[in-house]
Amino acid sequence: MTGPEHGPRATDDPTGPSDGEAGGSTDQGTTGPSVGESEAGQPRRSGLRNPERAVRGLGAGTLSLEALVLLLAIQPIRVVGGDLGGAAIAAVVALAVVAVLLAGMMRRPWAWHAGTVLQGLLLLAGLLHWSLLVLGIIFALVWAYALHVRRVILG
Repeated sequence: MTGPEHGPRATDDPTGPSDGEAGGSTDQGTTGPSVGESEAGQPRRSGLRNPERAVRGLGAGTLSLEALVLLLAIQPIRVVGGDLGGAAIAAVVALAVVAVLLAGMMRRPWAWHAGTVLQGLLLLAGLLHWSLLVLGIIFALVWAYALHVRRVILG
């Protein structure tokens, strides 16, 4: 049966409504941006409304978490390690304060570089106690991942 109701229009016409639609689609035959492109034809990096703000939040959250862990680690390090002296405690507190200050300054582009320097200083604090070296390695890896995410999202 090849009557008008079963002819080529029912299956081959892309501009007409399909069986389940009440009307035609809005992009009938037009070529808009592809899935990964913006209106200007440039590739869109993410689906975030404000990617700069999201990346700043990631950096600030990472540094805030680092400061919290450093301050909370003082007592267990003293109890378990036993040889954590006043210089090491002062270094940990100073690093935590710098981390909090940098977390509040993430709008400035140099704060990302300063955060990288902070990770290096924490690794150097490992000379004062081995557990600070372990924390330095952990947070250096977390910071490296945050920098990677920043580069992927912001380009």
